[in-house]
Amino acid sequence: MNLDPVSLRLFVDIVEKGSITGAADSAHTAASAVSKRITDLETALKTQLLVRTNKGVEATPAGIALANMARSVLHELADIEAQMSEYAAGVRGHVRIRANISAITQFLPHALQSFLADHPEVQIRLQEDISTGITRAVAENAADIGIFTMISHGHPLEVFPYRDDELVLITPRGHALAKRRAVSFAETLEFPYVGLHADSAINLQLIRAANELGKTVRTTIHVTSYDALCFMVETGLGIGIMPRAVAQPYRRTLGIAVVSLQEPWAKRQLKICVRSLSALPVAARLLVEHLRQTG
Repeated sequence: MNLDPVSLRLFVDIVEKGSITGAADSAHTAASAVSKRITDLETALKTQLLVRTNKGVEATPAGIALANMARSVLHELADIEAQMSEYAAGVRGHVRIRANISAITQFLPHALQSFLADHPEVQIRLQEDISTGITRAVAENAADIGIFTMISHGHPLEVFPYRDDELVLITPRGHALAKRRAVSFAETLEFPYVGLHADSAINLQLIRAANELGKTVRTTIHVTSYDALCFMVETGLGIGIMPRAVAQPYRRTLGIAVVSLQEPWAKRQLKICVRSLSALPVAARLLVEHLRQTG
């Protein structure tokens, strides 16, 4: 047996008004159509719900019980409709983001804070990954939005510009290169490195650039975060490469120096990728638009 919300709504209105005609007028429909709905409801429930009187209609004990339950059901249906309309408008939802460490440390904190200030009911799951893993996760629907350093990825994705950043050399303050304003990458290869994650975009770029010079990068230790990189460099375990905007705060608090790199690849582009912008849930699409506007 399926109970029709329209019939329940009309029944509650009849009970409250004490009149089938009054309920029909409120619903802008014929009284005969409303009466037919109530007859069908009584047949489906196998019990009398209304009794006719000289003054109109009154609910039977079963009708009073149904009216109370119907009010609760109709309220829940209205709440469902309201919440779903919020999802449709993008003010609710769940968005999965994969981003590399450069985007997370430099740009996303303020961008996500301002987005959530406007859309507090949206839940965001942010996961750090390397650029190759980010594009794969988006392509395989393990993430809605990816932010990565532009690389050749081979996946059918829509890609949008996001931010630019600059890679710099960091050294201990007493290092031979510390007082230089700029150095070539070839000069740095005379010294040991503290490296980032072996598959990170920066580490792969260093290996590629060294190979083009016919040399290798001598790495004493690999770390997985920029703060760990700075701490290791400060202690003299090697030199490192990281984004300038991330290095500057550590320059003021730690014993490290920041030196520009004379290499075209030191200027990088961060990109946003999605499988299909038009097919994204509304909340995710709004976030992409927000990131592009604040980029």
